Amino acid sequence: MAYSLGQSQPIIVLREGTERTKNKEAQSNNIAAARAIADAVRTTLGPKGMDKMLVDSLGDVVITNDGVTILKEIDVQHPAAKMVVEVAKTQDSECGDGTTTSVVIAGELLKQAERLIDHNVHPTIIANGYKLAAAEAVRILEKIAVSAKGDDILKKVATTAMTGKSVGGQNEFLSDLAVKAVKSVAEKTEGKCKVDIDNIKVEKKTGLTVADTELINGLVVDKEKVHPRMPKVVKNAKIAILSSALEIKKTEVEAKIQIRDPAAMQRFLDEEETQLKGMVDKIKAVGANVVFCQKGMDDLVQHYLAKANIYACRRLKESDMEKLSKATGGNVVGNLDSITKADLGCAEMVEAKKIGEEEMTFVTGCKNPKAISIIIRGGTEHVIDEVERALHDALRVVGVAIEDGKVVAGGGAPEIELALRLADYASTIGGREQLAIEAFAEAMEIVPWALAENAGLDPIDLVIKLKTVHEGKKNSAYMGINLETGEPANMMELNVIEPLRVKKQAIESATEVAAMILRIDDVIASKKMPAGAGGPPGGMPPGMGGMGGMPGMM
Repeated sequence: MAYSLGQSQPIIVLREGTERTKNKEAQSNNIAAARAIADAVRTTLGPKGMDKMLVDSLGDVVITNDGVTILKEIDVQHPAAKMVVEVAKTQDSECGDGTTTSVVIAGELLKQAERLIDHNVHPTIIANGYKLAAAEAVRILEKIAVSAKGDDILKKVATTAMTGKSVGGQNEFLSDLAVKAVKSVAEKTEGKCKVDIDNIKVEKKTGLTVADTELINGLVVDKEKVHPRMPKVVKNAKIAILSSALEIKKTEVEAKIQIRDPAAMQRFLDEEETQLKGMVDKIKAVGANVVFCQKGMDDLVQHYLAKANIYACRRLKESDMEKLSKATGGNVVGNLDSITKADLGCAEMVEAKKIGEEEMTFVTGCKNPKAISIIIRGGTEHVIDEVERALHDALRVVGVAIEDGKVVAGGGAPEIELALRLADYASTIGGREQLAIEAFAEAMEIVPWALAENAGLDPIDLVIKLKTVHEGKKNSAYMGINLETGEPANMMELNVIEPLRVKKQAIESATEVAAMILRIDDVIASKKMPAGAGGPPGGMPPGMGGMGGMPGMM
């Protein structure tokens, strides 16, 4: 980039090779990139949405119609497109569902904005109008939301989240499982319900069918007992959870021990054995009959534990240690010398079971388990992976519904209601922002439009029919598309229900990213380093920064 001052020498401001796009060109490029991402996932929306097959550079295959999984797997290059991918990730971490919806709405908001920019409406005015519309949309959603009390509504929420996912027709069964699991780990703090889905451990094992997926009221640890002579089943388990290693400590510094006398060698070995036996004696003394150790366990310790009829597992993950502590009520002990009876966890039974080809440890019958497990079964790894994604969505939405206590209808019903109400709201604002709010209202129609399109129905006819029933009918806010008949229907009666937070988050995050992309009028991109270049950025000659110019390196 160069500026010329009169007849004098041009001033070089940016490094050679830097690309710069400005004003409308920059805006249209960014909008096109963001819309391309939205179009990529649009066909996966709804119960009749199609799946995508994603193949990575190593040849690994993922088959899914989960929006955030698709966008995470795609290697996106354009910076504006990356911003839209972030919307899906935020939606997934906040709600677990509605990832495709949020991206599709963001794409449509940008499409409507491009039309306004072409009519010389300034992007800042559009961004302001969108923010006003989003705030009003959230208020409208709060008004049309209904209470989410009772297991029945929670099951419907879970089923809606899984509809369209490949779960082998087991939606009802998995929804029931999800509700039971979430209610087990829900905790009340200061009068509010909190659900931490991380307390639900999901294990995947190929074999059997999706219908054989089971909920374990306790914890499944993906480890086997360390010694074959240990008991297979321990009833009335008293569990020691250790984060320290059950082996002789090595010195921090490098040390050498020189032994000349064979008797001294024997004393040395005896002392080592005494120390290891002492560790087992401490565990026995507090009454523990099961040991879970995060680190290593010496062979001799294993032998003494087996002799004492104590069940033991080693090298557990830290997350499993935390879940064990929550499930059994025990404390994670860092120093074996300080272990007491009060630190032990309790369970009715600890047993080794073979699942598929591997042996696993089941800790069941905990009094008040705040951590539980689900073992997903299925014919192939691809099936199990997709069931896990569907179940994750179901667990998250049930958790969100319990926390917020409010749900709305699905099937495009709230979006059409928003489209109509926001169009009325626009006329009360006036000014150029009114145009942006009207565009926002029109963008809301993309959700029922895409649902109809993916089901092979005529979207124009359906959107018109939906608008008609929303304008004068009682309970009109619940009227969405019945994709089986292609006619408007009450979504609450059809059990298509979504948590309020899913819709709110989708609209708010889509609006924020659309406003951010619209406000960019200048893109300055540095020159990319050529692939395999030796020197560091900044034009250092080969041989200075990398290995390019060094003789004798090849």
